[in-house]
Amino acid sequence: MKQSTISLLLILTIILSSCSDYNNAESTINEEDMARIVSEFASDDFQGRKPFTIGEEKAVAFLEREYKRIGLEPANNGSYIQEVPMVEVTNIPDKRLKVNMWNVSIELSYKDDFVTFSKHLVDKISVRNSDMVFAGYGIVAPEYNWNDYEGINVKGKTVIVLVNDPGFGTDNKDFFKGNEMTYYGRWTYKYEEAARQGAKGIFIIHETEPAGYPWSVVLNGATIPKLHLQTEDNNTSSCDIEGWLTLNAAKELFSLARFDLMEQKEKAKNSDFKAFRMRSRLSHNIESSHKLATSKNVIGILPGKERPDEVIIYSSHWDHLGIGTPVNGDSIYNGAVDNGTSTAWMLEIAEAFANLKKRPARTIMFLSPTSEEQGLLGSKYYTQHPLFPLNKTVANINNDLMLPFGPYKDIMVTGYGQSELEDYLEKFAKKYDRYILPDPNPQTGMYYRADHFSFARAGVPALFARGNCDNVEFGKEWAAKKEANWINNNYHKPKDQYDPTSWNFTGIVNDANILFRIGYELSNEKTFPGWKDGSEFKAKR
Repeated sequence: MKQSTISLLLILTIILSSCSDYNNAESTINEEDMARIVSEFASDDFQGRKPFTIGEEKAVAFLEREYKRIGLEPANNGSYIQEVPMVEVTNIPDKRLKVNMWNVSIELSYKDDFVTFSKHLVDKISVRNSDMVFAGYGIVAPEYNWNDYEGINVKGKTVIVLVNDPGFGTDNKDFFKGNEMTYYGRWTYKYEEAARQGAKGIFIIHETEPAGYPWSVVLNGATIPKLHLQTEDNNTSSCDIEGWLTLNAAKELFSLARFDLMEQKEKAKNSDFKAFRMRSRLSHNIESSHKLATSKNVIGILPGKERPDEVIIYSSHWDHLGIGTPVNGDSIYNGAVDNGTSTAWMLEIAEAFANLKKRPARTIMFLSPTSEEQGLLGSKYYTQHPLFPLNKTVANINNDLMLPFGPYKDIMVTGYGQSELEDYLEKFAKKYDRYILPDPNPQTGMYYRADHFSFARAGVPALFARGNCDNVEFGKEWAAKKEANWINNNYHKPKDQYDPTSWNFTGIVNDANILFRIGYELSNEKTFPGWKDGSEFKAKR
């Protein structure tokens, strides 16, 4: 036999062996395991998995048990735990928000008209007769030649800003990103920018469509104790008071100041908009208490055989909202979809990697961050204190809110157009007769609302993709109605529970197959995927 023929046969043998290896490993991903994981992880026994509670203890113990069962090694010097120093702040606002203009005053009602909170670690926060300023969208974006704070000093004042960014509703991708929300549209950015400007307080005007969620979601997040990472300045660099206003309450405030809110909103969409004082003053108090505590990221790895210092990270947050306001007699916010299904997705991928006969060249990490619901705190802390250098972190593949409604034709990419990871996704999606679909609702800013964003803003290419919009059996319209029904009736509510009679994990299994193969290919390459031209994260990498 010729040497060239022997070499060709050897190469074919290696390729077939490799294909057989990951095919066998991939076959361990199944619906039964996913159902077992979610039924336990989202059970009442876990009490909604809120950090600093018995729910955290049970969630962490569950994940450690599963990591050990799968065969993952502890990632942090012999431990699966990365401690995350946080502070829990409990705010009790006054039931009234007082606004006066000359001799006329109005009082807004807590929860019905507004919510307020503060990060400051003090017993009482008081704002007295603070001048109010309307600052449009509250955005300073040099790359868009946009500065809503230009020409006005808001130090010591309270700013009122609109939700989302000026591109919303325009369909003009050359204006910000059109209907796709930029980070400038997120509430987190608006609070950060107001603090940088020296404002004493900030309120965002809520509208359901541009916010991407109803007022009830704002209430659920605002009226429970809030968690923050511990900082050297005890969060005094943030505004004294942060909050939201309902649209009707905002209209009333503007009317008091003799302005028409909707007219001013239209003006704020133009780059020549100028912020202005509303000739009104605001007064409000918040009683506050806090406790310092440590939450936990749970991290397991499969060390690479050739380049163990290079890592691919799969992630899915473990936390949810705990025990909260009862709805129809149920006060446990189980979080079965948010984020039980994604936890099952990640653990099944981990098991597939663990069942490979030949260990990948690069390390594979499985990260369960804490406190995603409180502002991506666990993943943010990880990127600030990484266990592997960020310049050796190849990619982050994250998931959240994976709906258990059967298989999908699409695989929806949240934040489409950001990184070369989408090229890998398209390659493997085709092998499963799936097609790539950009998120049809980019105005909700979901790319900035899940843990992959912590990696993206640190420069690590991040992918957030799952089947969502085109159900194999029932089509697009049915899928849209199912998603809308889930968002309206289950999202951040006690009804987010596992239902063994109606749930179908086949779509999540298929998503896991595809995203496992992406990680497998990345794990044996020497290249690093990059950001695409136009991504705001490219320079950071």
